[in-house]
Amino acid sequence: MTINEQQDLIIEDFELFDDWMDKYEYIIQLGKELPLIDDKYKIDDNLIKGCQSKVWLHAELKDGLLHFTADSDALITKGLVSMVIQVLSGQQPKDIADAEIYFIDKIGLQSHLSPTRSNGLLSMLKQIKLYAVAYQAKSLQ
Repeated sequence: MTINEQQDLIIEDFELFDDWMDKYEYIIQLGKELPLIDDKYKIDDNLIKGCQSKVWLHAELKDGLLHFTADSDALITKGLVSMVIQVLSGQQPKDIADAEIYFIDKIGLQSHLSPTRSNGLLSMLKQIKLYAVAYQAKSLQ
């Protein structure tokens, strides 16, 4: 699936819920379903700066596609990173770097997160895009 198809899928899933308590429960469930990051990647170098919670993000290029694994010590944050990974993992670095991430606004997430969680989410996206730019540059050498 393309990045936009993944985003549209998340938007459709969120349309199934009427209130934000149900949406938060769904986000927590997504976090519980997130494949665990290997403990060897839970290092300071993989911590996302700007998150109040601890969020580890590992990137790996396989067959020209950038794959991410992650974990967090907070349930909602783990769900947020799970959604971001669902959208962006397994894509080409150029596509990730160029992607317009719109699902956050479309599901109303931005206005329902605390300022610290919102900043953390933006930091996750920024880090993923930085990985994508770095791997893209590496492949051009």
